[in-house]
Amino acid sequence: MSIAVTAASSQRCLKRLLDEPQDNSPKCKAARLDPTPPATGLSQCLRPISPSPKPDQSQSPSRVGSYILFKRCEEEKTYSAEHAHTKQQYTCQVIPLRGYQERLAAYSRIGDHDNICSLQDVVIGQDSVYVFLPTHHGDMHAYVRSRKLVGEEEAGHLFTQMLNALTHCHQHGVVLRDLKLRRFVFTDKYRTRVALLGLDDCVLLHGNRDDDSLTDRHGCPAYVSPELLTNGRGSYSGRAADIWSLGVSLYTMLIGRYPFQDTQPAALFAKIRRGAFSLPDWLSPRAKCLIGCMLRKSPAERLMASELLMHPWLNNPRTQHHKTQKTHHSSHKTPQTKQEDDEQVVPTWTEKH
Repeated sequence: MSIAVTAASSQRCLKRLLDEPQDNSPKCKAARLDPTPPATGLSQCLRPISPSPKPDQSQSPSRVGSYILFKRCEEEKTYSAEHAHTKQQYTCQVIPLRGYQERLAAYSRIGDHDNICSLQDVVIGQDSVYVFLPTHHGDMHAYVRSRKLVGEEEAGHLFTQMLNALTHCHQHGVVLRDLKLRRFVFTDKYRTRVALLGLDDCVLLHGNRDDDSLTDRHGCPAYVSPELLTNGRGSYSGRAADIWSLGVSLYTMLIGRYPFQDTQPAALFAKIRRGAFSLPDWLSPRAKCLIGCMLRKSPAERLMASELLMHPWLNNPRTQHHKTQKTHHSSHKTPQTKQEDDEQVVPTWTEKH
């Protein structure tokens, strides 16, 4: 038997799902995917991009409750889906059955927000939980890759929405952790409105929400902050780590490459630990300043999300210079060769193993 929740009653059902003892959760015998999506974890997330081929996009549809799941999107464990009766389109994310209540609790805590995709439906299976979110028109990673880079005026409009989503989450005691461009999607066909897709990797802060100390290491290589690589088993600020990842996102949008990139894990993490990055002179001073406010090696020196919303680059008309030289930031200034620059373009997505 499956649990299917209509969009109109999603919040009521979510509360019921979260209140139910997990061991007594109903099982859905038909809610299986073939093949089963690969599991991911810390060691996989922190590996560099694999040269393996993309997943097979021609796999046959699968039935999950009242939904039909089609091809896997350019993202692990994410599928395009359609309701069998209404023909309404959705995005389906597959999360582990174990601990799903904590993962879904974030939707209840943050409520509705224009820049966060709302929970539409939930189907519980034998091994996994299928979370249905609104359909979208592509993600920011694919958009930046196709555009090479985004102009400051457009980037400011899109980034403000991304920052609004992060600010709302942080204010409600939700740390996103695995924050990256791919987690932001376009909600309109003109690609002017952006929303955060999925809260399954987040952490809910309990008790004193000002204390955002985390100890687990979670993130993708290009976006992980220096303190996650240098603190050993010590704690770190979850909100500050999110800000660093958002800084990497803005850098990539404006410049068309990651600030830190290498094909070898040790070299990549060494660059991140040093915190040295370069900015082209054609970037406006205010844009450089905003990036610098986020990509600070010391977590305590990074601005909070609510403070970043007041930055002049987001509140005044943006202009763009047209020079080719680069300026370097941080106390460790390391020149980059042309070969390194060529390697730092935003890569196409490849499945991680």
